[in-house]
Amino acid sequence: MDLDLGLLVVRLALGPMLIVHGWNKVFGGGGLDGTTGWFRALGLRFPAVQARVAAATEMGAGVLMTLGLLTGLSSTAFVGLMAVAALTDHRGKGYFVFKGGWEYTLLVAMVAIGLAATGPGAWSLDDALGLDVAGPVWAVVSLVGGIAAAGLLMAVCYRPAVKDAAI
Repeated sequence: MDLDLGLLVVRLALGPMLIVHGWNKVFGGGGLDGTTGWFRALGLRFPAVQARVAAATEMGAGVLMTLGLLTGLSSTAFVGLMAVAALTDHRGKGYFVFKGGWEYTLLVAMVAIGLAATGPGAWSLDDALGLDVAGPVWAVVSLVGGIAAAGLLMAVCYRPAVKDAAI
């Protein structure tokens, strides 16, 4: 029971956080137009499509994680999202998030992989529905699948601007 409570607390921290990130991409200050501009500035091709896909993936994976439903698959989405964020917005800024670094993205991805390994606990829809989508294999799936999805997206859609070299 203590473990189940702990897993619920972790899910309630991780899932809603990602839901709000996705919500903000759509309804925050600049809305989808602002997110599209931001993604364009990051060097992502098809930024309007990327903005919508990122927001939908964040909200969808966040809801699944919060509910403890398809935990291994939602963890894979978390890892993919965080890998893309680390490679685009946080790249080259060092480790610490207060300097714009990748500390946050690494932590979120690792916690998601941990949940894929342990499962969401007894207080989850996975447990209620008898779904077995967690464990060591799912932790590897989350890591490898998330990184592979991020790599594919980066290969197809990442074209950062080349900065002029000072002579």
